[in-house]
Amino acid sequence: MIHLLIHKLALIVSGFTVVILTHYLVHAVSTRRTFCYVPGPRPSSFLWGEEWELYHQAPGVPYIDWHSRFGKLVTITGAFGVRVSFAWGQLSQFNLVILQHQVLSVADSRAIAFILGEGAYSFPKPQGVRAWFKATLGEGILWVEGRKEHENQRRILAPALNLQSVRQLTDTFFETSGRLSTHWSKLMEGSSGNEREIEITNWAGRFALDTIGRAAFSYDFDCLSGEPHELAAALDGLTNNEHKRSSFYMRALFWLVPSILFIGKKGEMIRRVKRELGVIASKMWKDAKTIGDADNRTLMANILRSDESSKTHMDEEEIVSQMRTVMSAGYETVSAVVAWMLYEIASHPDFQDELRDEICAIPDHSFDHLNNELPLLDAALKETLRLHPAILENHHEASETVIIPLSEGFAETGEPYLVIPKGTIVVIPVNVLQTDRNVWGEDAAVFRPKRWLDKKVANTLTGRELLAFSAGPRSCIGKTFAMIEIKALMVTLIPSFSFRCNVNIEPFQSFVIRPRVVGETASSLPLLVKKL
Repeated sequence: MIHLLIHKLALIVSGFTVVILTHYLVHAVSTRRTFCYVPGPRPSSFLWGEEWELYHQAPGVPYIDWHSRFGKLVTITGAFGVRVSFAWGQLSQFNLVILQHQVLSVADSRAIAFILGEGAYSFPKPQGVRAWFKATLGEGILWVEGRKEHENQRRILAPALNLQSVRQLTDTFFETSGRLSTHWSKLMEGSSGNEREIEITNWAGRFALDTIGRAAFSYDFDCLSGEPHELAAALDGLTNNEHKRSSFYMRALFWLVPSILFIGKKGEMIRRVKRELGVIASKMWKDAKTIGDADNRTLMANILRSDESSKTHMDEEEIVSQMRTVMSAGYETVSAVVAWMLYEIASHPDFQDELRDEICAIPDHSFDHLNNELPLLDAALKETLRLHPAILENHHEASETVIIPLSEGFAETGEPYLVIPKGTIVVIPVNVLQTDRNVWGEDAAVFRPKRWLDKKVANTLTGRELLAFSAGPRSCIGKTFAMIEIKALMVTLIPSFSFRCNVNIEPFQSFVIRPRVVGETASSLPLLVKKL
């Protein structure tokens, strides 16, 4: 009797599997037929597709090569030639296609405007990316998808990050910047010629953590004391060891099998970061509720007000997930941009002198000065974001079959559109767009901040050529916060210190794009800093 039951169950499972495979094999064939006219490189590896090239070459270089050879639309192949996607715990959502899965890289301006704008909610993050955010941060604004759900979460966070709120946080940015400057001055004491080598990436991360803690949550992480810091070490360890073979396997396979994020040492680090962030966020939330921090303009206060006025109150895990997200985003992206900006300033001494003169011409800086009256500083930050975007690849997945418009007729068909089948991974290569010679000129690969002050260039830009913060309804809500925070730091440091770089630096791919000394395995930016 038991054997008969097992036999029937096996037949049911086999039949169910055949139906699923047949359905998705048909889908895969349809997808390949749709993209048969879209050019792209032949897979460099049968096993890994183009993942091996993307990991082992300098960040973004393969995309520049592919788009220069094949045009605005390029198809590439992922690992194993297999696409696997599923919704956690829902067998009916399981998909398996045993064929090469196609990834579409899009550098067409009209298509990108559609994907990030009116079609944004038809192109959510891929399941692997969402699994990463859920594993590290929880179900916060970087994880959530769907128009209604996303707009609800954005409504909670956006008021604390708008222009007026950031204006009121400017003093906090200056205070944190002053702490860093004071600590560096102490390090200089006794140094020969008042010059000392300082590891910038370490201090950039500490500055970013302290700032987001104090400005968003009225909480002092005390990272700028220079003492060992458990949270800073956890965040750094999670994304600063990408030279290991295990990191490649995880990066290549989490698109296919998101559960790989929970195994091995990398899985342990992911759990550690989530736990560390969660403990701190939970403590901050409980303290804020006890104190009644509902009258100021911090992000925490805004969450308190929103929760008190809502008919349905958020549970602690929902709130902690948002706080984890804000802390991580404020740490990763800001620290990377600060490091790259100081590197470029150190590498261009004449521009450094001009920038210092502009800053010193205004004795006491305010939000309005930072936002409107320092054109060279603004240009330097934008040029840094152009050449060194923290997030290099903007990934999306078609949630349904979508017709995307193109800026001109597709070369092979003549039609001004392309049909994107449901489930297709779409990549927007930010560096390809931000170093396009047709937009930025023949010196597009050169750090030249004054291009932003050229009226002719300004008139040709449509606002979407700089995608460091993305665009549309899913753009980064912390853009103004980050821009003013970084400007406040530069206004504090540049009049007090000079910077020079005497080592060769290269970009490398961690969670964000970081600098490192050529030949080293982790982020590093030793600059020679002199007290003025």
